[in-house]
Amino acid sequence: MKHFTTNRSLSRRTLLRGSAGVSIALPWLSSMVPAFGNKVSAATTSPRRFVGISNALGFHGPNLFPEKSGRDYETTRYLKPIEDLRDQFTVISGASHPDVGGGHKAEPCILSAAPYSGSNFRNTISLDQVMAQELGGETRHPSLVLSSNGTTGTSYTANGSMIPPENSPQRLFAQLFTDGSPESRRAQKQRIREGRSIMDIVSEEAKAMQRRLGPGDRDKLDAYFTSVRDLERRLVVNQGWATRPKPKVGVDAPDPVRDNSDTIAKQTAMHDVIFLALQTDSTRFITMHTSGNGGRVPLEGVEQGYHQLSHHGRDEKKIAQLAIIEEAQMRSWGELVRRLHETQDGEGTLLDQTMLLLTSNLGNASAHDTKNMPVIVAGGGFQHGQHLAFDRKNNYPLPNLYTSMLQRLDLEVDTFASATGTMRGLDFV
Repeated sequence: MKHFTTNRSLSRRTLLRGSAGVSIALPWLSSMVPAFGNKVSAATTSPRRFVGISNALGFHGPNLFPEKSGRDYETTRYLKPIEDLRDQFTVISGASHPDVGGGHKAEPCILSAAPYSGSNFRNTISLDQVMAQELGGETRHPSLVLSSNGTTGTSYTANGSMIPPENSPQRLFAQLFTDGSPESRRAQKQRIREGRSIMDIVSEEAKAMQRRLGPGDRDKLDAYFTSVRDLERRLVVNQGWATRPKPKVGVDAPDPVRDNSDTIAKQTAMHDVIFLALQTDSTRFITMHTSGNGGRVPLEGVEQGYHQLSHHGRDEKKIAQLAIIEEAQMRSWGELVRRLHETQDGEGTLLDQTMLLLTSNLGNASAHDTKNMPVIVAGGGFQHGQHLAFDRKNNYPLPNLYTSMLQRLDLEVDTFASATGTMRGLDFV
């Protein structure tokens, strides 16, 4: 005899309730529509880290990618600002995420590589959050999710929800290095204590509800409960941090950038705090996204808005102005890499233990093309100093790189997302 489950209609305001008046809200479920209506290795001397930095408007490919593959490639315009670091990074061309299109709408897929399917799209967990989920409990902040100039981030939870990014370097600096008052610290500890057992309190009602739902809603609710459990686990870990003083750094918070169009200054300010976060081991997993800014970046020779220039239509005058902006972006990113390379950490440098990824959802912003994504990987203990050139018509799966990065953290992962294996040609030192 077949058993069928009736997918009963639930109110959008449905709560799971436990004893002592504790309740938890639910995510949106299809049942809320009326039924008939329309870890780091012990052998490692220093912990490994990851920083994923992305740019919504990409980089102009001819100014970035060398013509020749291998180690004796000729430096391009965008690589000249980091020529002194040549042995510390790898340029990758001809790579992208399989089954991801949509132009600007592919931003959520940068670090998840989830196939983009238009209006029915549902994201999956991002690379950094896989790392934070497994290893984030070893630092005060399991991960940092940042934006240099907007409210869009590239970090997503296990149930596909975007983690809102912090876009103020000043607030980030205070979060990392400024201790609150004794009263606020006690209040924080109390909030952690009250919140960490909520799933246990409502567990019986949660189980009863799951039995009444259809398979689709059961999966969705299970994913939601998983994310709540993960949050609780982090709260338990953070309870110890709530009473410990934050690290002290001998620098002031970055000055506010008054001009919202000054993309370079905003990125640089965030890079400065990212360096401090890594240096003090406040976190080991960081993402930062730069959204497409429509304003004119205040650089000599730039006369039009950044977003307008990215859609250059092969106009040489626009490309020349765009190059000024993107070269400055590369210079700013390169300074972060350089500082990590010059900072001692254990038996090596901070760069040796930090994987840095610079990429974008767009390979050609002017055509809204998601193929041939710009990719530079620095540090992290990989063998660098090369241009890995893959087929620009039939792209190599970029998730293979993500798999290699997870394995570099000693995580037992065979593949990530649509990966077919690990990154070919990028080996560990």
